[in-house]
Amino acid sequence: MMRNSTMDFPTAERPSSISIKGFQIITQKRPILKAEPIEHMTKKLGIAPPEMIFGDNFVTIEHEQSKWGISFNAFDALDRVDKTGTSMLKVAYSKEWQKSREKTHEGIKEVVKPFDWSYTTNYMGTVHSNGPAFEPTAESIPLELLKQPDPILFFDEVILYEDELADNGIAMLSCKIRVMPGRLLLLSRFFMRLDNVLFRLRDTRVYVDFDTSEVIREYQCKEMDYERVRQTLAATRDDIPAVMRDPNKLSDILPLLEMRSERVVLEDCRT
Repeated sequence: MMRNSTMDFPTAERPSSISIKGFQIITQKRPILKAEPIEHMTKKLGIAPPEMIFGDNFVTIEHEQSKWGISFNAFDALDRVDKTGTSMLKVAYSKEWQKSREKTHEGIKEVVKPFDWSYTTNYMGTVHSNGPAFEPTAESIPLELLKQPDPILFFDEVILYEDELADNGIAMLSCKIRVMPGRLLLLSRFFMRLDNVLFRLRDTRVYVDFDTSEVIREYQCKEMDYERVRQTLAATRDDIPAVMRDPNKLSDILPLLEMRSERVVLEDCRT
């Protein structure tokens, strides 16, 4: 059975969803958080949130029979940002960023302490605790199956947070999901460009096969010095400024630093 639904929410804030072969996919996109929710989030996180925080946005995949599920949201992603400052980028921009945050949050009465102000996160999603767990695997996501011209039944792109790093670049976490008749693919991507310093990608892909109820999750880290990227692009006919703003094209250029895969096969847990 497959259906699209909108649930009982106000029209402007209605989540989108699709149910297919025992799985339900739900996405929600709402406006940037206002001052009071930002203050509450700041206290819970212990760090100042990004300039644009979409704290009510999320993407969720659920399998009703096995009680398994995985969600992607801004708070959990930011909770995995280094809060000690040990991985903070040691560049001149950090002082500019510190000053901009102190001014931005002066009405919130909180102190901006050292932390990774690039908001880099190794967030791989929040797995629901009452379902089966992922285990390490050597299996990869079957790219050939995903290249097939299957109809797309559902697609959405959800931004979780974004920051312009004191006008010296961008840090953004977003999720894209596409659902086909036999499978789905979710990409959660953290993209950072710090001008004249560094490019960084942190990608989490979740692949679900609806017929076998197999789920594969892959995590990749890529990064390269800004100047090396510029030199690499200089040898091509590409529009350099445009490519430097395009994480999809940069993904083909940046070297892979880390990759790991996990897998879970969902069972019918009904009694």
